[in-house]
Amino acid sequence: MSHQMQYQPAPPVHGAPVRALNGFGVTALVLGIIGCLSGIPMFLFWLAGPLGLLALIFGIAGLSRVKKGRATNKGVAITGTVLGILSLILAIIGAVVTLWVVNEVKKDVDEQTGSSNSITDLGAGEAAKYNNGLEVTVSKPTPFTVDPNTVVSGHTAGNKAWKVTVTIKNTGDKDFKDPLLTTDAEADGKKAEEVSDDKHGVLNRDWEKRLAPGESDSAEMVFDAPPTAKELEIKITPDVILDEANWQLPL
Repeated sequence: MSHQMQYQPAPPVHGAPVRALNGFGVTALVLGIIGCLSGIPMFLFWLAGPLGLLALIFGIAGLSRVKKGRATNKGVAITGTVLGILSLILAIIGAVVTLWVVNEVKKDVDEQTGSSNSITDLGAGEAAKYNNGLEVTVSKPTPFTVDPNTVVSGHTAGNKAWKVTVTIKNTGDKDFKDPLLTTDAEADGKKAEEVSDDKHGVLNRDWEKRLAPGESDSAEMVFDAPPTAKELEIKITPDVILDEANWQLPL
């Protein structure tokens, strides 16, 4: 008679070592180091903040494992937690300093390029004055006769054409270079096209490339308006970094 041998698994040995789960602490340390390095150049506050927060979370989780006896790297977890807090502090300081610098730069730009007076609803001959010393004026509109013998664009038969003189002057103490003046016009609330012929229009308008202090430059502009129009509104932006100025001119 044969007997079949049966084997039972050996019971666990009490006190056997448990594998240390040190990943949270190590992760906290790595994230904390990167977060602190990112926080030193203050403009990277947006990176230091999230890294510091993650380092803090992983560091606390690592310390919790140490307390429960499931991890053995208490020092690493503490260091990662501290570095996470330091990264958050650097991120806050960086954000505050960066915001301050941006506001100061914006303030300087506004002081240099913004207007020093109201630049809406100006009248004929009134100047739009800018803090960089630039002044722009528009003359009173005068009737303009379109020459039928020249090539003309922007003029509609039956409408009236009105001529104004636009002048830019540099009253500051520095050169004003490459003015990029743009215009737009409306007659009684409807768009007024700029008339172009052999003497007027964008292609015939060439502003001085450099206005030294005290110098000025002028150009004649002609706009088309319905015969019953009572007012010509001209909007001028003297340069891309300057505010738009607005003139309300009775016809």
